[in-house]
Amino acid sequence: MKTMYVYILTNYKNTVLYVGVTGDLVQRIWQHKNKVVKSFSSRYNLEKLVYYEIYADAETAIKREKTLKLFRRQKKLDLITQYNPLWRDLYDDICK
Repeated sequence: MKTMYVYILTNYKNTVLYVGVTGDLVQRIWQHKNKVVKSFSSRYNLEKLVYYEIYADAETAIKREKTLKLFRRQKKLDLITQYNPLWRDLYDDICK
């Protein structure tokens, strides 16, 4: 079993949201921040990690990612605000 993460990124104006899943959260967020791959997140400057969840297996994490992607925007905003009221970038926290 591998630890998996479901995460939400935004830009610094908090106007665009991106939901993703990964097995290495630190590396994946670093890739987003450094625009390693030309993608939706690089196009919209989505570099700020505002939310994440930890899962013990890939199947559950992928299921949760798909569920979050179906959430209406307001439900995602509420989830982020409940977990991270100041909408801080959590990247430095996970690098410790």
